[in-house]
Amino acid sequence: MSLPHAILTALLEKPSSGLELTRRFDRSIGYFWSATHQQIYRELSRLEAEGHIRALPAELPARGQKKRYEVLPAGRAELARWTAASQDPKPQRDVLLLRLRAAAVVGTAGLADDLRRHLELHGRQLAEYEEIERRDFPAGKDGPQDRLRHLVLRAGIDLETFWTQWLAHAVKELDELPDDGPAQPLAQPPARPSEPERP
Repeated sequence: MSLPHAILTALLEKPSSGLELTRRFDRSIGYFWSATHQQIYRELSRLEAEGHIRALPAELPARGQKKRYEVLPAGRAELARWTAASQDPKPQRDVLLLRLRAAAVVGTAGLADDLRRHLELHGRQLAEYEEIERRDFPAGKDGPQDRLRHLVLRAGIDLETFWTQWLAHAVKELDELPDDGPAQPLAQPPARPSEPERP
């Protein structure tokens, strides 16, 4: 249910066409919620059918003009309801962590190179978020809306900082391992003695 609420948020900030929303999701909105243009257009149709948004009248009667959407009162009410609702944190599920656990029993061949690739990708994402912070949140820009938006961006910055630091540590750990062969199997518990046969 979160994508329609992300779209409602974006449209309340600024009425937009599907193409404009896609560009915003590729840029600023993307640092906390990603979506493909197919997903966005599908949700726009659904939100319009549910009476949460409507297409604005075209400014010029030109063929091929992109429809721009705005949020209706029902859409604002749904977004306010969802924002105020209680939600539990989701359990952490990360394939990379599972692969590291598996490496403990089958060996680490190829894993260090992929960890370095992840480190580079997270480093690039961190640099992008920090550039957004410098551009969009200069000193003195501290109105209530700006502070909340900055808080969301800070979550992205802090998460990417965590991943870059953790991955650098993980690469160092793998580089210090004696070899990348399979680990020794865990010791099995001793077998229970068989009971003597009864006459």
